[in-house]
Amino acid sequence: MPSPFTPDFQVDTKSNSLTGLATIEPRPSPKNVAVLMCTYNGQRFLAEQLASIERQSHESWVVAVSDDGSTDNTPEIIQSFRERWGHEKIIAFQGPKRGFAANFLTLACKQSLQADFFAWADQDDIWLENKLETAVNWLQTIPSETPALYCGRTQGVDAHGYPLECSPLFSRPPAFANALVQSLAGGNTMVFNQAARELLANAGENMDIVSHDWWAYLLITGAGGKVSYDPTPFVLYRQHEANLVGSNSGWKARSLRLRMMLKGRFSAWNEQNLHCLTSASNLLTTENQRTLENFKSARKSNLLGRLLGLHRAGVYRQTTPGNIGLFFAAIMKGI
Repeated sequence: MPSPFTPDFQVDTKSNSLTGLATIEPRPSPKNVAVLMCTYNGQRFLAEQLASIERQSHESWVVAVSDDGSTDNTPEIIQSFRERWGHEKIIAFQGPKRGFAANFLTLACKQSLQADFFAWADQDDIWLENKLETAVNWLQTIPSETPALYCGRTQGVDAHGYPLECSPLFSRPPAFANALVQSLAGGNTMVFNQAARELLANAGENMDIVSHDWWAYLLITGAGGKVSYDPTPFVLYRQHEANLVGSNSGWKARSLRLRMMLKGRFSAWNEQNLHCLTSASNLLTTENQRTLENFKSARKSNLLGRLLGLHRAGVYRQTTPGNIGLFFAAIMKGI
């Protein structure tokens, strides 16, 4: 008959040959996730987003909020959740006030924040309950010393929470050659490991990046890390009039990207990314350093050189319309 005092940990019944004592193997502790949320005048939807984090099936998390100088009730909402959850579950910081990308990057690089994994969070989305659990399950399959990034699709919703389109379904493999000309997924879907966080910190928190999510994709693939793109959306991505970055699906989004390309926006973004990558080139693999140099050379060449250079660099976008657009951008000196 089992003892009523049987411990809740497993015991190795093979005794130590010298002492005769059993070896105790405690249950592993759950992996902790630091949810990195940046806020700015987010009172309209913030409470709903925080409530969705509270409902996560993966329960070991802490929310680190970096507020960029809100003048509405955002700080009061954050404080109310601190009182409700306990101060150890929400840590508050003052943002750098240099835009959303700098806010997210500097928050990710704060060495005072220690966790097994890190998840970027927008202030106005809704997370499905198994978002963190799904990401952590994949990240735990990757060796801890390898930079790893989980990301995926989003389900659009309007200001009232009614469903809209999902983000595009991509099928080509995540890679540095793709990252050079396309941001694969939104930061609101991204969860990454400690090795990836250290990579971002080593590159520098004061990088003049286009966006934090594109930079993470560039740097992690460039360094030979692993990226998983999940076709199943676990984030309800709120579309409303105050969005800093809108939906990237549908013909309206495609026509907007075409207009931006014609106005030189795509080329300017590439220039900005390449400047940052060049300063962090020591973090890239030898192969990806060559890819970077081939892409940089292609952009400065004549028409034939641009087309041949893009082929040599192996860059690609995720869809056929996207690659057609890349081809025309090369013709029009828009890369």
